[in-house]
Amino acid sequence: MPSSLRAVAQVLLGAFLVLAGIAHLTVARTAFRAQVPPWVPLDVDLVVVISGVVEIVCGAALLLAWRQPHRAIVGGVVALLFIAVFPGNIAQFTEGRDAFGLTSDTSRAVRLLFQPVLVVWALWCTQAVQETLHWWRRRREQRS
Repeated sequence: MPSSLRAVAQVLLGAFLVLAGIAHLTVARTAFRAQVPPWVPLDVDLVVVISGVVEIVCGAALLLAWRQPHRAIVGGVVALLFIAVFPGNIAQFTEGRDAFGLTSDTSRAVRLLFQPVLVVWALWCTQAVQETLHWWRRRREQRS
């Protein structure tokens, strides 16, 4: 069972993702369209809908996964999601697209700096790194 702080962090991140995913599909759909890079070969609205559904699923998984190794796997997947959407944040910055109240290069740059925090948050609260290392050690011992 996770520590209280990790558990609270996991619940907060899960709730954040569920709410962000719902926003993708409803009230903030236009703003999320601004984050889809022009080089993505799919319809912009389709990308926003798919990413919204993925965020809802990942958030729900964080809210439900409390036993290892499932918890660590979910944390790893969520970290990969945050890495996967990072090019959209970069595109918003490089193209000067306004969305979510980010209307200056400075505010968009600060947003870029927050993305690695989300990756670390997902890995930390689910103990994904520790569980992966533990799995590798066990596997290596079994081979010896």
